[in-house]
Amino acid sequence: MQDSRYSCQVALADFGNIAQENLAQAKVLVVGMGGLGCPASQYLVAAGVGTVGLVDFDQVSISNLHRQILYGDKDVGKLKVNVAKNKLKSQNPSTILRTYNQKITKQEDLENIIEDYDIILDCLDNFETRYILNDSCVLAGKPLVYGSIYQYEGQVAVWNHGPGSVNYRDVFPKASSNNIPNCSDGGVIPTIAGIVGCLQANEAIKYLADLDGLLKNQLLIFDVRTLSSFTIDLAGSIDKDIAQTEDLSQQSEVKIEQISISELNKMLKDECVLIDVRTPDEHKDKNIGGINIPLNAIDKSILELISDKDVVFYCASGARSRVATKIVSKLRSHGRTVSLVGGIDSI
Repeated sequence: MQDSRYSCQVALADFGNIAQENLAQAKVLVVGMGGLGCPASQYLVAAGVGTVGLVDFDQVSISNLHRQILYGDKDVGKLKVNVAKNKLKSQNPSTILRTYNQKITKQEDLENIIEDYDIILDCLDNFETRYILNDSCVLAGKPLVYGSIYQYEGQVAVWNHGPGSVNYRDVFPKASSNNIPNCSDGGVIPTIAGIVGCLQANEAIKYLADLDGLLKNQLLIFDVRTLSSFTIDLAGSIDKDIAQTEDLSQQSEVKIEQISISELNKMLKDECVLIDVRTPDEHKDKNIGGINIPLNAIDKSILELISDKDVVFYCASGARSRVATKIVSKLRSHGRTVSLVGGIDSI
């Protein structure tokens, strides 16, 4: 029975029975059983991961149902981890499911949990807990698969995977929930939760099966409206050129400054350089002016264009523009470099 259950993935080149046995012996922890944790845990269980841990303290609410696909109307008011465990157990009885009805407010809440797992999935929806989880994984030496969604965009990365691997604080040292609305306030299309959650499960399976192409030191950004994606090198030639002798903790000290639309209007009067880091198709469809330089095309040559002028980067949600701001802030010593908070979708 088990042979036929996994026969399609075992038949894959570079997968086979050895990779399947690795999955069967593996332990994966999913932190956050919302829009990302639901599809991620489903595919981990379906693929035959031996043990899956589920961490969440929340109850199912009616507003969850449009994107948290493990739950239905009859589950409203019940603990998410309990409902998820029952649904996942019926999907694959062979997987051991552990539940942690746990609210994470400090690192001590995670210390005794994560030590028993091979890889952790960050399926959270708030920055404070995300930093706690990231720091706990760094201290424990555990790889962490990051996923994040906002409106029509999603992000995926693998943090803390071996020597030289960046972690969440290296890329987003000062992110704040005060600057970026949650799903209730900013909105989110449900399909992006499914896509990002599946991609997180995919990265975990690649790691456990020792497959090539892991998103180590890379940030994948996906937009469901244009079906466009970008993979940004987080420790590539730009970082190496500007800091050959600096370690990652020193590099993470770069602060990402964000401004509102009202502040942008003031800066435009002073002839700042406005740059849209989305794709040309996105820029053509809707923009607030400025130059269009896609994020994956930003390199040292941009310094000749901007000189010592103040620069404002923008995108759809503020995700890509924050990365662009971080990159260019490291490259220049004069002029103000900022990101438009919330992107043009918030205008």
